Amino acid sequence: MKTFQRATSLLSILAVAGIMGCASTAKHESTGEYVDDTAITAKVKTAIFEQPTLKSAEINVETYKGIVQLSGFVSSQENANTAVATARKVHGVESVKNDMRVK
Repeated sequence: MKTFQRATSLLSILAVAGIMGCASTAKHESTGEYVDDTAITAKVKTAIFEQPTLKSAEINVETYKGIVQLSGFVSSQENANTAVATARKVHGVESVKNDMRVK
């Protein structure tokens, strides 16, 4: 009987540790959030690539908890505005930070 109680306790501790390992904190994403952010990043990159006036290779996209950060160099302020507007239209994007520079 004691062996069963010990095994049950051990399994409970492992289950709680596993669940807490997947939880997010202020500085770390959970596994699900990471996958969501990866999908958002891919969608934003695709949307920017589909814009004929933008050079997608010059724009870097990073996502953290739904917040998209655009960085890199663009040829005009209009291109930067187009990239930001394009990113905002993507489903799942909470907000967009524009760190692009005009060359």
